[in-house]
Amino acid sequence: MTRVGPAPGPVPDPDTGRAAVVRRLREGMAASVLSFPLTSFHEDGSFDADGYRAYVAERLAAGPGALFPACGTGEFFSLDEDEYRQAVAIAVEETAGSVPVVAGTGYGWAQALRFARIAEDAGADALLVMPHYLTAAPQDGLVAQVERIAAGTRLPLIAYQRGQVAYTAESVRRLSRVPGVVGLKDGHSDLDRLQRMVLAAPDDFLFFNGAATAEIQARAYAAVGVPAYSSAVHAFAPEIANAFLAALRAGDRGTVDKLLRDFYVPFVELRDRVPGYGVSLVKAAARLRGCPVGPVRAPLTDPTAAESAELKTLLTAGLDLVGAAL
Repeated sequence: MTRVGPAPGPVPDPDTGRAAVVRRLREGMAASVLSFPLTSFHEDGSFDADGYRAYVAERLAAGPGALFPACGTGEFFSLDEDEYRQAVAIAVEETAGSVPVVAGTGYGWAQALRFARIAEDAGADALLVMPHYLTAAPQDGLVAQVERIAAGTRLPLIAYQRGQVAYTAESVRRLSRVPGVVGLKDGHSDLDRLQRMVLAAPDDFLFFNGAATAEIQARAYAAVGVPAYSSAVHAFAPEIANAFLAALRAGDRGTVDKLLRDFYVPFVELRDRVPGYGVSLVKAAARLRGCPVGPVRAPLTDPTAAESAELKTLLTAGLDLVGAAL
């Protein structure tokens, strides 16, 4: 049979594409904080595409090293597949290649692959594998979960340990040998265990601090070889997040300590009062800045009026520390 049309071109080498993504992520992690944008909802809880687009554009203007849409801060757990598709596609469109886009995926491996394929089609550069749903599992199972996802997508993966997912150093060594697995986000802050992981993994394996308010422990993480971090504060006050990073990297202990003492620690104390405020309080702070993010979705709850007033006072003081205004 005669072929009609041009002959197919060479098949892209997935390893070459992954290496390019790793290089861009490494450059971004060295340049700035990692941004995890909130997902915008209307007051009735429906997805607000226009608000989300405007909000993502604002985050990008603040100079993050990479963008992680539809992850924990972006309420991945409450998005249906169409909303997820829109969120990732908008993030890709707005970045236009300026920084890597790493979309969240998760639940069991079969569902994770459904989201992974949506992210691929939307143009994401990589995936963050969120902790699986509910069930405690042994190390072999945790590794197998990531292996199954990696085998079903061409996108590089960053594993995320938090909650019931806690890898050993040997498991991280195994993950680093899985084609397509390029890094680990740590949300446990067990620095002894993390140090062992860093030593067990190859030098090109990416690690970053994913604690709930990562700046609190940024110096400790850097001491075990993990200086890069995600910043929830960047989601609502990039002026503070960027000033903290600049002071940290300049060795300006006085400024770092002042920002920690007068803003970050009080913010964490307010956040820790209610489960889920790691997202709810961030979203409330973004609304105070006029960002079109809307409310959280159940099972999360928005802060009370009294908590919002307390948050406003704290945020105003924090912005004043870096010469910015609410």
